[in-house]
Amino acid sequence: MNKFIVILLAANGLLAQHKTTAKIETVKENGLHKIVLSAEMRSFSQEELSDFRIVEANGMEVPYYILPGNNETNSSSFSECKILSKTTIPKSKTILIFENPKAQIDEIVLSITNSDVTKSYSISGSNDQKEWFGLVNNSLLNDLENKESTSVFKTIPLPLTSYRYLKIEWNNKRTLPINVLKIGIFTNKINKPKLEEIKAKNIKILQIPAEKKTRIYINFNRPQILNQIDFTITSPNLFQRNAQMYVHKKKQMNQKSTPFPEEIFAFELSSNTNNIFTIPQLFEKEYFIEIENQDNPPLTLSKIQFFQNQIAVIADLKTNEKYTITTGNPKLNSPEYDLVKFKNNSNSDLPEVKIFDIKHLNSKKTSFQNQSFWQQSWFMWLCISLGGIAVIYFTSSLVKDMKNNSSI
Repeated sequence: MNKFIVILLAANGLLAQHKTTAKIETVKENGLHKIVLSAEMRSFSQEELSDFRIVEANGMEVPYYILPGNNETNSSSFSECKILSKTTIPKSKTILIFENPKAQIDEIVLSITNSDVTKSYSISGSNDQKEWFGLVNNSLLNDLENKESTSVFKTIPLPLTSYRYLKIEWNNKRTLPINVLKIGIFTNKINKPKLEEIKAKNIKILQIPAEKKTRIYINFNRPQILNQIDFTITSPNLFQRNAQMYVHKKKQMNQKSTPFPEEIFAFELSSNTNNIFTIPQLFEKEYFIEIENQDNPPLTLSKIQFFQNQIAVIADLKTNEKYTITTGNPKLNSPEYDLVKFKNNSNSDLPEVKIFDIKHLNSKKTSFQNQSFWQQSWFMWLCISLGGIAVIYFTSSLVKDMKNNSSI
């Protein structure tokens, strides 16, 4: 009976470890997938996601690594040009004619099979493939080996040109022809952090004429991660005001906890800028902002918006497997998975899966509607009470038997 009571208490403790759960939609193919974390999911987790876990149906953890979204990234893609003709004249030259895919270009990129030769080449341009005009004359191309692949990309600079057609002539008099696999251009792209708007529960704006300040109180339903704040100001037409953002902290003084405002960010609101500010990452429920008006009329704030950088986790998922996300246990440390060592080798364009059915087990609805009767606290205490009665009954019976034996 004592063991039974211990098991009941342990089971109830395990159920209470994770306060929040969610599900991951079924994936269509095996492999790495990107799982974007919503602001709601992050608000129930620790700021650094130390308590975030992905679990299979059998209870096994699924390794993952975090893909941060706080930095701009540069990516490049190869756009292949259409090769119109390729002519090789033995012991003389090879002629390649291809289309220019852009209005203007100043370089082209060649994919060439590895070769230990140096080739001379000339490039000309045309708009009708009849009359050709020189662009590059008798330049050399070398270092055509790649130790990690059987081909190499080589960039050839050009004078800025808008010719519709381009022609490369390779000199084959001293060396055999080289094998040009592709001709194209690399397009560079700057990827800005993706942002998710966080809705405030309440925004209260107070004017304090005695201090010549405007004070703005912001309150959220739960602690939220903030990375950016945007102000929409309709009047006056010209302004420049200093502002500070604060959070409430507590410090111990004379064995008492005393609240005080801590400045976390200072900025300037100006009619010359868009008044969008990237702030140090915050994870709080309440904030307030003070705007110094001096002797000017207060600003008319028509809108204040809050954003967080969207982040994702990368996990190796299987088709037809059911996955559960658990979080909300502040006692857990950040996991250490081997997968993080391979994040630089993974493709940036991974299939994306969504999280759904987020449940916070401490909420009233979840406690009474989603839990089975045996998961609820009243059932545990009923079992403990019955167990206690049983222990008392068997103990009293044992005492009576011992008295009867002693009297005999």
